[in-house]
Amino acid sequence: MLIAFSYWLYSVIRNAVPEQETAAQHNARAIHGFEKLLHFDAERAVNHAVGSVHWLIVPMNYYYTSLHFVFTIAVLVWLFRWHPGRYAAARTALFVTTGLALVGFYVFPLAPPRLMAGGGFIDTVAVNHTVAAFDSGSTAGAFNQYAAMPSMHIGWSAWVGVTVWCLARNRWIRVLGLLYPVGTLVVIISTANHFLLDAAGGLVCLAAGFGASAALYGRWAFRFPRIPVQERRVAYGQAVDADRRPNSPVALNEAAAAERKDERAGARRIT
Repeated sequence: MLIAFSYWLYSVIRNAVPEQETAAQHNARAIHGFEKLLHFDAERAVNHAVGSVHWLIVPMNYYYTSLHFVFTIAVLVWLFRWHPGRYAAARTALFVTTGLALVGFYVFPLAPPRLMAGGGFIDTVAVNHTVAAFDSGSTAGAFNQYAAMPSMHIGWSAWVGVTVWCLARNRWIRVLGLLYPVGTLVVIISTANHFLLDAAGGLVCLAAGFGASAALYGRWAFRFPRIPVQERRVAYGQAVDADRRPNSPVALNEAAAAERKDERAGARRIT
């Protein structure tokens, strides 16, 4: 329920930011010019190469409009269910990342490449009449089309990738977790919904989110034990030592070490 409410609140705030078209167009030209100066402006070439391939670009449009929400929610639920000891810190990192993005949308309105006047990009949504694409066509007026910096598609997908890589046990699932933000980067550039610098902005917000979480909770989100210390003691019938409070470094390290020991024992039983 909290997750659904948070996403609803994010959408409301994002779309409530005033659309400043003049400033957004100016900022888009500035971003594109800066990328050209750095020889970092591959967006149009990629957009034209992929945008002309109908069977490829249409799935990418659907990917862009939906999967960032689906995968982020799925990983949050997975954390809550299977890694409750790490859930709060990881969720806080995601929420701080999103909060910083909302500030960015307000102070730096930015037109995506496909809407930049004179940019020569293909608006793949409009050209292919993709259903449920909210930033083009008759529904465009209900959504803020100039909230492109930073890219939360990259911020959220990188959060998913890092979380899956750090916590999943299956090697292939971990690799798929890392490939997810890479695939998202290809999609946002191919569909001309973001500049490369928007993606960099999303990663900066994510780094700040994890930093804030570490400062608040006293350690890296994924270094907490999988099961909260208090719950683990109850489950294993252990007495609570007053000198080892549930969130103290000693208790957390002991719980993490015990979990690693259990995992090694489980692996030996399997083999």
